[in-house]
Formats: sequence, structure tokens, C-alpha cells
Amino acid sequence: MKNLTLAFALGTLVFAGPISSAFAANIPCEEMLKTLRATEATAKTSDADKAKITDLETKGIERCNADDDKRADDFFAQAMKVMGK
Repeated sequence: MKNLTLAFALGTLVFAGPISSAFAANIPCEEMLKTLRATEATAKTSDADKAKITDLETKGIERCNADDDKRADDFFAQAMKVMGK
């Protein structure tokens, strides 16, 4: 019976581990926004790129306010990509 209990416990860890680590990998959108704004302050971008960055930042802030950190971080990451970061 001890072996069965141990096997069940280990099996639970194996399946739960990747799932919980996937959720832990997300950065709070507020932190990502701080990083974006710091990068934006020093980035040299064209007017067209600035417009794209502002649009993506606005969309990200909207998602962040809706507690949708994953999508907010995606928008912020796209803005960072436009800046070459």
C-alpha cells in the first residue's frame, strides 16, 4: 500500500509540475509595463514605430486593467519587439 501511495504522489507531481510552472512563468503586467516604459524612454524610433508602440501599449494597459496579464504581456512584448528589444 505504501508503494501505491508513493507512486500516486510522484505521478501527481509529474503531471502538476509543468502546469504550475507555466502559470508561474507569467510576469505581472505592471512590471512588464515598467520595463516597456523604461525601454521606450531610451529607444530611438521613427514616428511610425512610435505610433505602433503607443497603440500596443494602450492595448496592453487595457488588458492589464482587465486582469488579463498574459494578453497584456503579449502586447507589451510586441511593442518591445518594435523597438528591437
